Amino acid sequence: MTPEELRDILASARTFGAEAADIEAKKAESNLPKSCKETLSSFSNTPGGGTLILGVNEDSGFAVTGTQDAGKMQADLAAMCRTEISPPLSPTISIINIDEKNVVVAEVSELPREQKPAYCISLGMNRGSFIRVGEGDRRLTPEEVQQLISDRGQPLFDQEAVPGSSLSDLDARAVDGYVERMRTSNPRIFGDAPQEVILRMTRVTIKSGDDDLLTMGGLLALGLYPQQYFPQLNLTFVHFPTTSGESTSTGVRFLDNVSINGSIPVMAKEALQAIQRNMSKRALIVGEGRRDVWEYPPEALREAIVNALVHRDLSPGSRGTQVQVEMYPDRLRILNSGGLFGALDIERLGEEGRSSARNSLLMKLLEDVTVPGEDRTVCENRGSGIRAMNTAFRQAGMSPPRFSDRTTSFEVTMPNHTLLDDDTVKWLTTLGREGLRDSQCIALSLMRRGEVLDNSKYRSATGVNDSRAATFELQDLVARELVDQTGIRGGARYTLSDYAASAGREGKHRSRPDRRRQITQLLSVHGELSKAQISELLNLNPKTAEHWIRTLKNEGKVEPTQAGQGQHAKYRLSSQLGLDDAQEQPEQDDPEASPSSD
Repeated sequence: MTPEELRDILASARTFGAEAADIEAKKAESNLPKSCKETLSSFSNTPGGGTLILGVNEDSGFAVTGTQDAGKMQADLAAMCRTEISPPLSPTISIINIDEKNVVVAEVSELPREQKPAYCISLGMNRGSFIRVGEGDRRLTPEEVQQLISDRGQPLFDQEAVPGSSLSDLDARAVDGYVERMRTSNPRIFGDAPQEVILRMTRVTIKSGDDDLLTMGGLLALGLYPQQYFPQLNLTFVHFPTTSGESTSTGVRFLDNVSINGSIPVMAKEALQAIQRNMSKRALIVGEGRRDVWEYPPEALREAIVNALVHRDLSPGSRGTQVQVEMYPDRLRILNSGGLFGALDIERLGEEGRSSARNSLLMKLLEDVTVPGEDRTVCENRGSGIRAMNTAFRQAGMSPPRFSDRTTSFEVTMPNHTLLDDDTVKWLTTLGREGLRDSQCIALSLMRRGEVLDNSKYRSATGVNDSRAATFELQDLVARELVDQTGIRGGARYTLSDYAASAGREGKHRSRPDRRRQITQLLSVHGELSKAQISELLNLNPKTAEHWIRTLKNEGKVEPTQAGQGQHAKYRLSSQLGLDDAQEQPEQDDPEASPSSD
């Protein structure tokens, strides 16, 4: 980490009034805090890892206090990683001089799945394993520790035999449809095979002595009532009347409250029906007209529910936890036990070609089990579910769902609002929507609602697939002074600028300065200047200076002093623009020049 990157991290923390989830700052002026062990454990167990900063006081607005003996603290921290954490950790530990004080920074990588959990040796694995939640370190429960251990390899719980089960526990109609589909789609293998052979070959059943027992995967995919053996492997739906989930003043606690049982295909269908009977429709602006859409896109709901049911943790310690669907006036929340599995992380969730199944047998079976009363199968097993959810929300003009991976649980939250409502469209018009891409308008609308975006969230929300294209579009918004950036590279975050946030508010709207007049006045005084010099003299973001220089070039008012100098080019007033013209440039709106590089 460089001093500039550390300054950006601290500036971001001061801007948002809190650390990011992957940052932990400790004062640590003279001694290494014992709590560092917990933070090292939590970062190692948390997707993406994190950064520990010693010599910064969070309680004083993230002031840099420094460490008295940075070399010793660096050595002590390295020793703690080797001798007090199991397995031993090897973070990158640097001493960075900032504000004339030495700060110790440890960049802690997430452990590979097969090595988790990292734990404090003095406390033991069950009491000394931590995970990062928000800004703090939370101790994992013994059940969560066991889940991490079971996730070290491919879990096989869905392939276990269910004691006492038999073929009579299967839904005969669902089995007939499944067997027929297997014979049709794989005639070489299953074309002439008897039903019991097909069920055994696809591991719906497993031989145990003289009996055919059901596997857990077979029971959940094709069972008539799996809850006979696993009472809590069901789904609950609750509709709360208030955003906090509390009762109303009249004592109403729930608007709807149901427990849904059956196989996964049945639960998925009935859960969607329960949500839909509690939803209403709203108007969506489309061009000059409107169309009615559901509060939540049914396709996205279907994908989220199926994902929760299929990817839930089936280890013994989690079999008492239902899939929970909670509806509030402002959001819908879907929670299942078991975080992301395999080589997936929250930043790459939904990317093409990335898929990993915790319950591989169950997923395979559901490729060929149809939804009751429909011709389509329950899932595709192609890693396309998250992308389908995001696409459905974009097409409905809604905010994208938010995903939270807590290693031992996974949560999907769907906001209940339309992004491009009448008020937002008027606001975008006030900003000067001309020249902005649709994806940029979506991002601005999200930021207006308080979202903080990074490159990954921008891509997920807008459908821009390429990381470089997303960065380009975000930087263009920064250049237009519609968005503020804190942090750089992978740590860059984007929020609405004061100008954009105040746009359209009566009595509070801040007009955007005419940078063209400022730049031409500077050039009239200095003769010629580079982008960097203009940026420094006007205290502008370099991208903003570049944007306005490009605008002036397109208008024929500024020209480079010499062609082909790239980033080192200097600019002067065009020979067509006299000194008096430069000093009397009128106030104008941004003509929204095309955001192409020089």
